[in-house]
Amino acid sequence: MGFEKRTAGDGCTLWKKAHGCWFLYLLPYSLDLDPIEQAFSKFKAHLRRIGARSFTAVFKAIGEICDMYDPQECRSYFKAAGYPSN
Repeated sequence: MGFEKRTAGDGCTLWKKAHGCWFLYLLPYSLDLDPIEQAFSKFKAHLRRIGARSFTAVFKAIGEICDMYDPQECRSYFKAAGYPSN
C-alpha cells in the first residue's frame, strides 16, 4: 500500500481508510544511502579485477577482498549514509 499516493486518487484512499486499512509511508530508497551497496560495489570491482574463474579461485579471492576492509572503513560507510555512530 506504499504506492497509493502515486497510483490511486483521494477517493480510493478514503475508501480504504473507511474499510479499516491503514498506511505506512516509507522513506524514499536510495542506493547511495545504503552502506552495504557502497561496500558491495568495492567488493565487485576487486572481484572483477582479480578475474577468478574457478570455484577455488573465487573462494580465495573473496577471502583476500574481505581482508581489505578494515573496521574504520566500514564505520565510515555507515557514517556517510547518516547512521549514528556509537
